[in-house]
Amino acid sequence: MLELKNISFQAADGGKEIEILRNVNLTLGDQFVAVTGPNGSGKSTLAKIVAGILKPTEGQILLDGMDITEKSITERAQLGIGFAFQQPVRFKGITVKDMLSIAAGKETAVSEVCSMLSEVGLCARDYVNREINASLSGGELKRIEIAMLMARRSKISIFDEPEAGIDLWSFQNLIRVFEKMHEEIQGTILIISHQERILNIADQIVLLSDGRIEKVGSREEIMPDLLGAGQPCKTLTDKL
Repeated sequence: MLELKNISFQAADGGKEIEILRNVNLTLGDQFVAVTGPNGSGKSTLAKIVAGILKPTEGQILLDGMDITEKSITERAQLGIGFAFQQPVRFKGITVKDMLSIAAGKETAVSEVCSMLSEVGLCARDYVNREINASLSGGELKRIEIAMLMARRSKISIFDEPEAGIDLWSFQNLIRVFEKMHEEIQGTILIISHQERILNIADQIVLLSDGRIEKVGSREEIMPDLLGAGQPCKTLTDKL
């Protein structure tokens, strides 16, 4: 269980402090959770604070009762928190198979690598020995990073706008990947997204607005209000 207690975050902007998050309180169990809200509401900042990329200005983060507020991103990864960046990084000299083996914490057989790549919509034979470098597109990197979190089987898997740069066929496949991960891993999947189709498969939706949690509830409770209020729940065609 992940608990965020009175989380606030400020950042310097032009010589003054801007408040990005304000007194956020949230408890997450073994659920599929989608965080949504207007641009600039603090969604990605919240995800990075959970992962340990950013440190909150105030507040406390607990993982299964353990205070992890001061722990680094590496320490949190060792405790079972995985993070997929909105813009994945590139690693010259490291192959896709190498990276999936590192993520899994063991030497991974080619057959397993191929299976994971197929899950995220990549033709396995074309990617197993490819380097994770500039020859890969943003969409390809995104799918490989999702496969890495699948391999890692993290207690908490965080995805920051996983639909970015993904084509229509891959997006439809992505939905099935998230559902399968949630079913098999039995952990927490936390996704930052505007996508209505992702929100519609979440167990719980968190609506952020102006750095505060406005609403938390099931999709049945939150989606009618979101759609009725004209919130930016984008379709894939809006992004292409």
